[in-house]
Amino acid sequence: MELKLFNSMGKELQRFTPLKSEEVSLYTCGPTVYNYAHIGNLRTYICEDILHRTLEFAGYKVKHVMNITDVGHLTEDTDDGEDKMVKSAREKKQTVWEIADFYTKAFFRDCTGVNIKRPDICCKATDHIADMIALIRRIEANGYAYFTGGNVYFDIMKFRDYGKLAALNLEDLKAGSRIAVDQNKKNPLDFVLWFTKSKFENQEMVWDSPWGRGYPGWHIECSAMSMKYLGEEIDIHCGGIDHISVHHTNEIAQSEAATGKKWVNYWLHNEFIVTTKEKMAKSSGNFLTLEQLTETGYDPLDYRYFCLQAHYRAQLQFSYEALDAARNSRHNLMERIGQLKQTAGNWQETLVTGKAAEYLETFKSDAASDLNMPRCLSDLWNLLKDNAVTDKEKLVVVSEMDKILGLKLETAQINTEIDEDSLQLIAEREEARKNKKWARSDEIRELLKVRGITVEDTPQGMRWKKN
Repeated sequence: MELKLFNSMGKELQRFTPLKSEEVSLYTCGPTVYNYAHIGNLRTYICEDILHRTLEFAGYKVKHVMNITDVGHLTEDTDDGEDKMVKSAREKKQTVWEIADFYTKAFFRDCTGVNIKRPDICCKATDHIADMIALIRRIEANGYAYFTGGNVYFDIMKFRDYGKLAALNLEDLKAGSRIAVDQNKKNPLDFVLWFTKSKFENQEMVWDSPWGRGYPGWHIECSAMSMKYLGEEIDIHCGGIDHISVHHTNEIAQSEAATGKKWVNYWLHNEFIVTTKEKMAKSSGNFLTLEQLTETGYDPLDYRYFCLQAHYRAQLQFSYEALDAARNSRHNLMERIGQLKQTAGNWQETLVTGKAAEYLETFKSDAASDLNMPRCLSDLWNLLKDNAVTDKEKLVVVSEMDKILGLKLETAQINTEIDEDSLQLIAEREEARKNKKWARSDEIRELLKVRGITVEDTPQGMRWKKN
């Protein structure tokens, strides 16, 4: 299974070749735990989960590291704006530590709900301050940082390839350096590696450092923690497209300035969820949480199915009508698989051949082609509708497909919330068909239809579902 991934560095589809033949190092930007993750955030984590599952399906051993940003974070990707953790703590009249703990637990509950595999390592920024300080000292020793006004800044003009991920123009950046944003900065796009002086007084989260008591800039944590657990060169780094121009650009600069090596081989970025063509974001108040969806009757897996219907590099328009359609499709999918399980008997050891094997190979090819989940869902439905494939083979292939889709298809059960009288009619109709009593069979079908039960006759036998 040869994977091809769209690398944001170079903006092209590339064959995936890991640093080690059978292992993959994967780093994904995790949540800033000052509020609930909104469903746009969760789309990112679902996309990254699909990548993780696909890599494992392809036979790789994946070491997946994700950061938990539980130290002060600004409301913008620049060094401007208010500290998110402090702001949330002030509004809720709690400490920043209490805020971080509460929303970290809430985040992992949401991940469990949408069936996201837990990364191998989920590392908190506050547990790795020493690693960040050590990395900043390496950057400083290599001549890429300067200390002024109480803060340590990264000098972007010293780093020749600054902006290569976002295709920024260095000449434009030089021109922009005449704009006074922070009087301490040589260039307005220089970024803070360590704060000892900021516009916020009495910060709760501060640590001793060689430059004074303070706290890290928010870009440095990802570089420090990825290197600690994955080494100085990694295979894949993921995140939302909003991280490309500043956060990931700055991560590359500081990491490669410290090591002198290429840091990441493949960059994968997913698009936004939008509502009425507006990006979903906490800063604008335009967001929904998974809890809000579940409170209105949706299963978290309805939302996962909704996300799988669009390619990760395409914007996804959210509406309740679209989510309703996804819920209906998922319910129909589970019902159909439940019917198969009812009639197939022992299927787990069935050998997949012929058309069933072809469906599985097509599915693998679509997943390997830059994680094309809409095509993969189509492959799944085409398999289930094909009467030339036996029920047992269908179930084996469905089980394999779900290793990537992550829809918990193995839990599918036939809807048995039907009264005993209707169940007896279903049994009577099956007997009538065996005895070729077609008139009685049709009569029972109509009786069941009135009761909201649809009966379908297939080459594999009679199937029914409650509408």
